Amino acid sequence: MRHNQLRAFHFVAIHGSFSVAAEKLKISQPAVSDQVKKLEQNYDTLLIRRHNKKITLT
Repeated sequence: MRHNQLRAFHFVAIHGSFSVAAEKLKISQPAVSDQVKKLEQNYDTLLIRRHNKKITLT
């Protein structure tokens, strides 16, 4: 796990949005999604459920 993966997850969790997290982190939304996916792969578990434009923490 890398620090930026955990930070991306943290910002998504706090703001409830990949787009807002990206804006706050000053990176692209696909980069945030990629970091969260990598974190999920590292732990072999789903951390965020994605429902259209809404998210739910697991």
